[in-house]
Amino acid sequence: MDASNELLRRAEPSALLYPDGAVRSLNEAMASALSRPAEQCVGRCIWELLPTSQRSVAKRIVANANKQQLTMRVLELPRPGRVCLVTLVEARPTTAAGGKQLVWVHALNVHNDLGSLLIPFRESAKAAGLGLCVYLPQVEQLEWLGGAPAVGALFPEASMPLPWMVRHVHPDDRGILRQLLDSGTTGRPWTGLRFQTERGDWHQLACQTRRIQLGYDGPEQVFGTIRDDTRQEARRKRMLAALGVERRRADEFAEFSFALIRTATEQELRQVVLTRLAATFGGSGAALMLVEDGRLFASSDGGLTWRAEVPPRISLDVQSPMAQATRTGKPLFIANQEEFLRRWPHADASPLQWPGPDAAVSITPLGPPGDRPLGAWMVAYDSGHRPSPDESAFMLTLAELAGQALARIRSQQARVELATAVQRHMLPTLPEHLPGLEVAARYRPRGAGLDIGGDWYDAFPVPNGAVALEIGDAQGHDVDAAAFMGQVRGAMRAIAAHEPNPGAVLTHVNQLLVAMDAPRFASCTMLHIDPRDGQVTGVSAGHVPLLCAHEDGSHDIRRLPGGPVLGVLPDVDYPQETFTLDRDTALVMVTDGVVEAPDLSLDAGLEHTGAVAAQALHDGLSPEETADRILDDAIAMNHPDDLAVLVVRRT
Repeated sequence: MDASNELLRRAEPSALLYPDGAVRSLNEAMASALSRPAEQCVGRCIWELLPTSQRSVAKRIVANANKQQLTMRVLELPRPGRVCLVTLVEARPTTAAGGKQLVWVHALNVHNDLGSLLIPFRESAKAAGLGLCVYLPQVEQLEWLGGAPAVGALFPEASMPLPWMVRHVHPDDRGILRQLLDSGTTGRPWTGLRFQTERGDWHQLACQTRRIQLGYDGPEQVFGTIRDDTRQEARRKRMLAALGVERRRADEFAEFSFALIRTATEQELRQVVLTRLAATFGGSGAALMLVEDGRLFASSDGGLTWRAEVPPRISLDVQSPMAQATRTGKPLFIANQEEFLRRWPHADASPLQWPGPDAAVSITPLGPPGDRPLGAWMVAYDSGHRPSPDESAFMLTLAELAGQALARIRSQQARVELATAVQRHMLPTLPEHLPGLEVAARYRPRGAGLDIGGDWYDAFPVPNGAVALEIGDAQGHDVDAAAFMGQVRGAMRAIAAHEPNPGAVLTHVNQLLVAMDAPRFASCTMLHIDPRDGQVTGVSAGHVPLLCAHEDGSHDIRRLPGGPVLGVLPDVDYPQETFTLDRDTALVMVTDGVVEAPDLSLDAGLEHTGAVAAQALHDGLSPEETADRILDDAIAMNHPDDLAVLVVRRT
């Protein structure tokens, strides 16, 4: 008889493995621990029979045994319909009949040292900032087992009677505590409850419990992990408050933009500007000056005081801030009255009575430098206000939209010219320098009909040091599609300034659009790339999959997790995924117009475009040249939709 088979006659779970880890034979105790019939285990590698989290451990202990090293490790074995088994496993080399090398893997009896089985859990809990405890129902006692010191400091003793714990839990959450302690075989998910320390401080705790069997024939006990979410909860509340502010600002910007787009007369334009401008940007008053026959015609919202002796029309040549901004097309910010008098000593030439000694004024032209002067608007602020870069950028965008509206009205070109301006302004000029990344983008509206579309892209740094990239497609090919696209992009920028996770950004934007009862929807892909280590966090809202092109000429298609298109379903979460962008790989983000055509399916189009991008990298082309090649290829195939491409590589 093969003496090695005697090793399987023991009571503890045992298995004999070939050197490659394949199961040669095992006893019923081991088959039970693996929750499989013995015949389903034989011939398969032992780690294939274990959960993913335990496979690397199993590989290491088998490898050490092959090196004639005896190895012990704690393994955690989930068993469907039964409690999880935690046991100490030993692997040692042995020999079968004929001298064939085998590995004997078996569970050890740890009745006298059950605490050894908890060491990995304690260390993992400590590393994750969690606490670990066990509930002993026989004595109604909770025992602190270790973990994060900050969590342990919430409890005065290592042993806590259940009545003491109940007294320190918020009355409304005591039923939750009882449910957690009554954990079944599948355990309880993370559950929040409020806990008051001996010092009287309230903490928001997150707790998770599950029943575990310690040792292959050991006792079953209820273990719990505890996380202190007090700071996170406070931060969440602050974020919700900030999100509320951003939602209101996004609503104001969207309403302002739509109102400008729809103006049909100069009177309507004045009404839109003077009723919204000061309120939108937190000013105390606003003025609008339009060029008519080479002179500026002034009107205000009543929040500014005008010199009665000065006529409402002044020459463009006069030395005043409004005239200068209109002539040059460059915005001005004047911090106080002293600066105003120093830069424009002939104050009588201005129709403006300065709002106050410490008041500030922001003046924005209605057209860019070099264009025909159209006018300017002005916002006055109370003491100490200085617009942020984002606020100034929105101000400039809206002023340019107002200028385009004025030009459209005067030239009787109705909605078409303004829609083109919206498209131009909403598609950003990518930053000249994004540290650690090379980014290139291309856009081309569809050739038939009006050159108006809802495709967009964007790239900008976010506060945590990463770079946000997005590409999307708003429903439609008209004025409203372009305006809606700008609304979505603006909301994403505003929320991304405060929310570091792209999945949460899409969740908030979707909530905003649904709350606004937006008449359209939009698909989108958003990435956050850390150029320092190439970590990419990505999420999709019903958008085209991401393409990964490699320098060796290969490519693959990455289908990001996420959810439905934005603006349709309420209360949707958008899960995200993290992966690494290698330096020999380019990420290619496209809209569906690039990869779909009447005679080309989405899958076929993705494969084709991925091959084009990969060949461009293989040919040594830059991101700019790669984007050009992808766009030219799509145009050559007569794709009938808008086309947008965004290419990014690490430097």
